Amino acid sequence: MNALSPARAPVWRSYLAETRAEALRTWRTPAFVLPTLLFPLVFYVLFALLLPGRWGNLDKPLYLLATYGVFGIMGPALFGFGVGVAVERQNGWLALRQVSPMPPGAYLFAKLCMSLGFGLLVVLLLSAAAVLAGEFNVDPLRWALLLGVLTIGSLPFCAIGLWIGSWARGEGAAAIVNVIFLPMAVLSGLWIPLQVFPEWLADSAVIWPAWHLAQIALAVVGQAEDVPVGWHAAVLALTSIGFLALAARRLGRED
Repeated sequence: MNALSPARAPVWRSYLAETRAEALRTWRTPAFVLPTLLFPLVFYVLFALLLPGRWGNLDKPLYLLATYGVFGIMGPALFGFGVGVAVERQNGWLALRQVSPMPPGAYLFAKLCMSLGFGLLVVLLLSAAAVLAGEFNVDPLRWALLLGVLTIGSLPFCAIGLWIGSWARGEGAAAIVNVIFLPMAVLSGLWIPLQVFPEWLADSAVIWPAWHLAQIALAVVGQAEDVPVGWHAAVLALTSIGFLALAARRLGRED
């Protein structure tokens, strides 16, 4: 059949309608949109493009394009799920959705699309800044691969955010996310290379999923050698599965 059957068409319309509503709601929240888009861009322009200096044989603008790209996709994932789910759960919206005819997966699908969309927009803004500054030193194919890696790599942070949203209260969720988000970014070497930290602190970066994603991103753009991509990908996959399971268990108790 060339057309969708009547039984399936309403399901997809529900997914699309929920995604559209989530996008409109998010764009109408300046407190989320402006920090999400501008903080990574401002930091990248300042530390990668305006401040002089080199980090050994590293290409600083390219190195920070990869790591600030990780930083950029973390924010929408953690805050979109962590704060968004916490507020909507506390206000009773999740309970209301459970008794509505909306497909159960449409809610998470819409938030996932929002997180991925904002994350990709951040990376595009960083890349545009590098192009305008004449510091975009990456092959287009590598850049496209970087976009793909960052898109898939946002899933563990969506899972962590969902877990936070499953138990945190709405008014405290933003603070909890910040307590996790900012230390993870710094201690994963997203702002400055880990070589500047004490050895014991640099070695502890292995506990952060952001470090694992950053290693893959740096390998993609040629700023890291001999990276065990499979191991880093396995850690990120297990992180996603583990936190999704924890979130599902916690939300299941509230049914």
